[in-house]
Amino acid sequence: MSIVLVTGGSGFIGSHTIVKLLEAGHTVRTTVRDLKRADDVRAMLRTGGAAAPERVQFFAADLEKDAGWAEAVRGCEFVLHVASPLPASVPKNEDELIVPAREGTLRVLRAARDAGVKRVVVTSSFAAIGYGHPASHPAFTEKDWTDPNSSDVMAYPKSKTLAERAAWDFMAKEGGALELATVNPVAVFGPVLAPDFSASIQIISRLMDGSLPGAPKLSFGVVDVRDVADLHAIAMTHPAAKGERFLAVAGEFMSIKQVALVLKAKMGAAAKKVPTREIPDFLVRLAALRDPAVKSILPELGKRKNATNEKARRLLGWSPRSNEEAIVATAESLIGLGLVNTPATK
Repeated sequence: MSIVLVTGGSGFIGSHTIVKLLEAGHTVRTTVRDLKRADDVRAMLRTGGAAAPERVQFFAADLEKDAGWAEAVRGCEFVLHVASPLPASVPKNEDELIVPAREGTLRVLRAARDAGVKRVVVTSSFAAIGYGHPASHPAFTEKDWTDPNSSDVMAYPKSKTLAERAAWDFMAKEGGALELATVNPVAVFGPVLAPDFSASIQIISRLMDGSLPGAPKLSFGVVDVRDVADLHAIAMTHPAAKGERFLAVAGEFMSIKQVALVLKAKMGAAAKKVPTREIPDFLVRLAALRDPAVKSILPELGKRKNATNEKARRLLGWSPRSNEEAIVATAESLIGLGLVNTPATK
């Protein structure tokens, strides 16, 4: 078994990836910006069913600083670079996202190359694949790239695109013997391990507690976080993953209304507050006038996208859970941790 560094161990994907690696018997290290978070991360790992979370080694390292990275990667055979800025609100300046995403990725790659790491797996995103394209685009594959110069592309997809482009450019010019693979997830759902959860989980939370009055006409891909962790672990060692990108998507893209209908069908009384009516686009546009977070989704309103996991299935034998399983697991975990108020929890 190998020594593996997972950057951003306090995050949703990072914590589940650590659980997966521990399960497989690897020696795991992780980076956090502040070592005071170590106990929080261990608690998340226990919630996730980790074997011996106390064995995880913690290193302080920040994507925007050089300090700590050389120590964190020293002696590692593999690095899974999961950490990436994902703000709860829209930044005033897009460089607040772009610079740490791009420079942080390059910082990790340089440290890994200099330490003799065999392979780095970078967590990119569907955001680096499926934005800035015509509305009639066929199902997206790993050959597609987001156009960062499109006026429709907001700060987050631009940051993921430029960071991944920078990673492949680095490999071509100065990667040396280092190998690279990327995992590009769509919206990530599944068991929540802590109260600090991502924007995709917030969709389920707001549907369940009724704070979302209806369903905007948005569609997105769904994937379970446990399957994203699994894909990272496979891409880390599988010979066919070298130099490749892999879309992490479970099945057909879904609308928010379809997600709501799954919750209604599967969650019983707990889904009593879940709205199933669609919100007209003009109301969403009105809401965007006073809410920057709503404004950020406007370019995607009404767009029907899709993507395929054929490559990951064919090359790596990856077999994800269904959309429905991922959605239900999210809702059940939110209820189990007392993170959402529903009729069933009162």
